[in-house]
Amino acid sequence: MTRYVVGRVLQAVVVLWAAYTLTFAILYLLPSDPMELQLAAAGLQLDSLTPEQLAAGKAQFGLDQSIAAQYWHHLWAALHGDFGISLTQQTPVTDLIGQRIGKTLLLSVSAATVALLAGSALAYLATFARWNPLRTFLTRLPALGASFPQFFIALFLIQFFSFQLGWLPATGSEGPSSLVMPVLTISVLNSSILAQVLIKSFDETLSQPYITTARAKGLSRSAVHLRHAFRNAVLPAMTILGVIVGLTVTSSIVVETVFTREGVGKLAQEAVLSQDVPVVLAVVTIAAALFVTVNLIVDLLYPLLDPRISHTRTRIDPEVVTAV
Repeated sequence: MTRYVVGRVLQAVVVLWAAYTLTFAILYLLPSDPMELQLAAAGLQLDSLTPEQLAAGKAQFGLDQSIAAQYWHHLWAALHGDFGISLTQQTPVTDLIGQRIGKTLLLSVSAATVALLAGSALAYLATFARWNPLRTFLTRLPALGASFPQFFIALFLIQFFSFQLGWLPATGSEGPSSLVMPVLTISVLNSSILAQVLIKSFDETLSQPYITTARAKGLSRSAVHLRHAFRNAVLPAMTILGVIVGLTVTSSIVVETVFTREGVGKLAQEAVLSQDVPVVLAVVTIAAALFVTVNLIVDLLYPLLDPRISHTRTRIDPEVVTAV
């Protein structure tokens, strides 16, 4: 077990390092001058500085060093929680993120909770229904939900609930009512993906011999679903938890921009437009850290939820998930 845990932790570290390195390389290949961005934020032009002032400014921010030296300097600082100073706002990046991360976490956790509940409920109803037209409709509903772009869902919700009914505010991030439409926007896609996986897993599990035995003993359909089928059906769905987390992070950029929520997603969008490299690098690193952490937790939970799964497996093969 120790070897298994160490291996998964090392994999997570490598993935996080690769994400940081690749993002750093892409951002520093952009055709922009960090000094020019900082001067523009202060209302100055690059040609307004003397050569001596320009050299002193580059030395102050380490821009006179090679790309490799800058990379190791930023990487070492990031390991200590220091992502530098925003080029456009002249504020520590950690302070900017700290001011907004609370609203983004609230949105992400709320959306993930709704997606898990809605996706699980839809999968349960789709496999429990006896009337074929209803079962067909519920089975195909997740594919429909996953086919709509999130910006389209967001604009539809704004048009219907804000402009026509006047029930919810179209923009802003104050109060519980401002959270409803952003949560629904993110949850539609995530719950649809989860429901698709769960429906297939339920169907495969319900066809197993031990389910037939349980029914032959006189157990009700609800008892068979909840007590016997659910645990084995939910294991393959855990594989996509990391995907759902990743989608939630990326969705926050679109959602917070459309609904004008002052979160990390909107901060990232503003930083990309202004080519504020330290902010973008910090947001991507934090998102990658969250992604690998969730996947690491899922990896470590597999052997605990089903001891028959070898500790050497990275992921469950749904074909081998059967009950004794």
